[in-house]
Parts: sequence; structure tokens; C-alpha cells
Amino acid sequence: MDEQQNHEKFMRMAIRLSEQNIEQGLGGPFGAVIVKDGMVVAGSANKVVPQKDPTAHAEIAAIRLACKELNTHNLQGCVIYTSCEPCPMCLGAIYWAHLDKMYYANTKEDAAAIQFDDHFIYEDIGRPLAKRRLPAMQLLREEAQIAFRKWNSTDLNIRY
Repeated sequence: MDEQQNHEKFMRMAIRLSEQNIEQGLGGPFGAVIVKDGMVVAGSANKVVPQKDPTAHAEIAAIRLACKELNTHNLQGCVIYTSCEPCPMCLGAIYWAHLDKMYYANTKEDAAAIQFDDHFIYEDIGRPLAKRRLPAMQLLREEAQIAFRKWNSTDLNIRY
């Protein structure tokens, strides 16, 4: 099987997870698969509604499963296949997990067309804090800096 066929095989797995999620009445039409060295490490569909967790998107759930399976917080060497271009939260998690590459099927515009519209978040992030939709007020920075100084001075910290 050539490389393109492998990519398509894994993407079809992610798409199938998204379809099964709907068929089983479990939630949104999103699926994700994480692959390392040509082998599936983890896969998940969107679990927001059944888990009552707004962060339980397919990509986040797959990342959590892959990290547990590989016993690491760093998924370098892995690739994610997702049935839809990730939302800002999932995209951030993909970067933080250090995945090597991402393949996606549906676009964020396709998601917006079925009422999963993240455009306002992408737009809002680019604004200064004072102009964002979500009011944000800074409090007790000096007190919070103590934990940062402790973290920075310990030999036990793990950079991620």
C-alpha cells in the first residue's frame, strides 16, 4: 500500500468514527485517529454531550488516549487524522502535543454550515483583551508570580 493509500485509510477511520457517533446518538459528527509508525495508537469521536464536557472534542479525546497508551505527554512522531479542520481549542492541543502532522477532511467552513461555527473565536483571539467578547480582568499577578518563580527554580520541572 502506498503512502497516499495509507493516509486515506486512516482518514476513513476518522470519518467512520464521526459517522458512528451520529448513528449511536452520542454526539457531534467529528472523529480523530492518531497514528505512529503506521499503526493506530488511538481514535475517538466527539464526546461533548455524553461526557457533559465541552472540551471532549474528538481530537482532544484522541490525544488523551494516545498519551495514555504511549505513556507520554509528547506525541512527537505521531500524526493526527481528523474528520474536520480543528477548532481553536483542538488546534492548540495538537500543537501542545507536538504531533508531527495533521490531515483533515471537512473544513471549518463546512462545520459552520452545520452550525459548528468557530469563526468568532478565531476573530476574537486577534483582538486586544479589552475588546474581546469575553470580559477578562487580571487579578493578583504578584501573588501568582510566586508559583512561576518556584517552577523556574526547581530541577523537577518538565518542559513541555
